[in-house]
Order: sequence, then structure tokens, then C-alpha cells
Amino acid sequence: MTAVLAPVRRPGRVRGLLVGNVAARLGALGALAVATVLVARAGGPSMVGAFTLLRVLPGLAGVLAAAGLPGAAPYFLASRTADPRLRPTLVMLTWIGASAAGLGWLLLTPLLYRVFFHTWRHELVMAASFAAFSQLFVAVGKALLQGSGDMRGANVAIVAEEAAYVPVYVALLPSGRGVGTLLLALVAADVIVAFGIAERLRRSGFFRGWGRVDLRLSRDVTWYGARGQVGGLLTLLNLRFDVVILGALAGPAVLGVYAIAAKYVDLLRLPGLAVNYVLYPAFARGRPGDARAATRAMLPAAAGLNALAAVPLALAASVLLPAVYGRAFNGAVVPAWILLVGAIGAGVTGLVGAYLYGIGKPGLNSMAIGVGVAVALVGDLLLIPRYAAVGAAVASSVSSLVTVSALLVCFAMVRPERVAEVES
Repeated sequence: MTAVLAPVRRPGRVRGLLVGNVAARLGALGALAVATVLVARAGGPSMVGAFTLLRVLPGLAGVLAAAGLPGAAPYFLASRTADPRLRPTLVMLTWIGASAAGLGWLLLTPLLYRVFFHTWRHELVMAASFAAFSQLFVAVGKALLQGSGDMRGANVAIVAEEAAYVPVYVALLPSGRGVGTLLLALVAADVIVAFGIAERLRRSGFFRGWGRVDLRLSRDVTWYGARGQVGGLLTLLNLRFDVVILGALAGPAVLGVYAIAAKYVDLLRLPGLAVNYVLYPAFARGRPGDARAATRAMLPAAAGLNALAAVPLALAASVLLPAVYGRAFNGAVVPAWILLVGAIGAGVTGLVGAYLYGIGKPGLNSMAIGVGVAVALVGDLLLIPRYAAVGAAVASSVSSLVTVSALLVCFAMVRPERVAEVES
């Protein structure tokens, strides 16, 4: 019995992995919710908008600079476990990507200041380059744990990435409640989590038996990562295009309200994210035909469970959001309802994405997501100026449903016999 067929023939085992990952993501969302409440109570919607931008844009800079390394690392670790050159090569690429992200942020500071951060001091925008540098180490570190098969460690890192921020921010609050405190807490939390991941990897033997850094292998990783990076970047844009454009067109206060709705709806995306996270390395270790059979068998459940879970979330939104965040966030309820419609397909997105990545076809995943992003961009530009947060929610939901349809078309088109193996 192959490892890939385990999700179908041994549902108990994969169910345990999925439950563990979903629990970790719930813990991370809970920690993020606590952090957002603290920020909201300290500075209101405008400060929540600043918090959102500082979490999204520096991470986006890292994704661009690292050529998709967080997405490529699990594939290569799962399929080339015994190669002594791989691990030092991945670490080298991490340092290069993080350095490029920080430097790129500094060079683009005038543009970032003008478009997103014109209410901040110029020095604070420059200082955010440290967040662009630090966030990549956490992202790649989680991928190294995932690709090495240490799902327990990866789950702990997922929670820690968000949970570490809360005590650091609380400790820094007496020194000030402005953007500088937000930024310092974010960078400090990244450093703490990155060191924890490094220690976990050290104990598992990740740093033992290394060979030399291999430039040809680094090109293979970068090429695979670049194809996948387009999809990863487009996924981030598809989920957060509305955040970026809303922040630029409507301002931090409207963005802060919308961010609360988006975070609430992220609950419905958790199962799909867990499916992708758990099955992607398993599909990479097995045969394409087995991966296809497993994916086909799980598609009905991936679609149906999300549709069922959307109902109680929609019913609870009108009560929970104002109760937790305050009356200033009443406007988040309607956008949350609309976003839930688009998130119904998140389970299918995660499953088919894991299949395409696992068989070495990240470019097809990117192409499908790109279709949805084009819809999101047009919708945001047309709807946000007139309808603000509600318009952003409509554009996001429509683009998500278009993305699911495009991924299903890609799954139907790709047959195991047509899959070309990635060069060793």
C-alpha cells in the first residue's frame, strides 16, 4: 500500500493528521484574534488596519524575493530526502531571499510610503524592512518541518507564529501604543519563533551530515519554486488583494473593519489549508496515478463539508463580531456573510492544489489561481470605490469561486501518463 493511497484506505491516519493541523490553525487564529482585539482596543480600526498591512506586505516582499522557496522546500525534502546537498542549499536560499526582501523594501520605501503608509513617519516605513527580513525565516522554517515529515513540529510552529506576538505586544504596550510598538512586536515575535524552529530542526538531525551547497540544485529548487511562487503569490493576492486595494482607496478605518470580517471567514478556509498541508508532501513521495485516485475520492467530502460548515458561521457572525470587537465593527457582518460564500470552495482548492504541487505541476496551479486574481482585480477596482468593504467582499467571493472552477478544469485535463517527472 503506497503512502499516497493512505488517505483513502487508511482514513483514520490521515484524519488524525488533518485534525492536528486544523487544531493548530485554530490555535493560530485564536491567538491572532486575541492580538487583533488588543490592537483594536488600543488604537481602534485605524490601528487594526496598520496591523493588517504590517502582517501582509512584508510577507509578500519575502515571497517575491525568495522565488517561492516556502512552497518548493517540502516538495524537494519529500522527494529527495537522502541528498546531502539539499539542506544546506535550502538554508543558503533562505538567507539570500530574506536579505533581498529587506533590501528591496528599503529601496521601495518612497513608493510604499506614498501608497500605503503616508500617515506614518518615514522612518517607520523604512524600519518595516526588518519585518520583511524576519518573516521569511518563519515561513521557510515551517516548510522545512513540513517537508521533513515533522507535522507535530510544523503544527507547533503554526500556532507559535501568531501566539508569540501577544505576550511581546503586551510587554511593549507601556512604552507606547503606536505603529512603532506594533512593528517591534512583530519582528521580535518572528525572531523568537525562528529560533524555536531552528532548535527543533537541530534536535531532529536536520543540520547533520550536510554536503556542499549545490548551485545546480539551487536552480532546480528556484525554478520549481518560481513556478509555484506565481500560484503562492496569486493565492496571497486573491485572499488579500481586497485588503491592499481597500487600504489604498478607502483608508485604514474601513480596512480595519473589513479585516475583522476576513479573519472571521478564515475559519472556513482551515480544512482546505490542512488538506493541502498534509497531503502535498505525501503526494510528492508517491506516484502520480495514486495521487489522482486519492484526490478524486476526496473531492465530494472536500466540497460538502465546507458548505455545511458555512451555515453556522453565517448565523453566528451578527452576534460574535460586534460582541468581541465592539460596536465600531458592526460593519464587518455583511462583508463576512458575502466572504463565506466564496470560501465554500476552499476545501476543493486545497485538495486539487496539493495534487498539482505533488505531481510536479505547480505552474498549472498558478495558472488557475491567476484566472481568479484577474477577476478579483477587476472587481475590486470597479466595486471598492462605490461600495467599499461590501464591494471588496463581493469581488473576493466571485474570484474564489472562479478559482475553484479553474482548478477543477486543470485536474480534469492532467492525466498521470502526461505528467513529466521533475529532473533529479
